[in-house]
Amino acid sequence: MAPDPKCAAISAAQKRTGLSYADIATKIGSTESRVTQIVTGSALATDDEFKALAKALDITDSVPHAGVHQTA
Repeated sequence: MAPDPKCAAISAAQKRTGLSYADIATKIGSTESRVTQIVTGSALATDDEFKALAKALDITDSVPHAGVHQTA
C-alpha cells in the first residue's frame, strides 16, 4: 500500500480521480518513486512537477505553494 499524501489537495484529488501513484507518474512523465517522494513530502517538487501534478489530478483551485509544496 502506498503512503498517504501529506497534501490535503493531492489526497482529495487522488481519491476523487482514483489514480494510483503509478498512474500519476505516467500522466506526468515521471517515475512512481518520484511521485511518491513528492506527495509524501520527502522531496520538494519543482515548479514544473507541481504544475504537472495539479493538471494530472485536475486540481483547479489555487493551492498554497508553501510547506510541502515549496519548490527546490
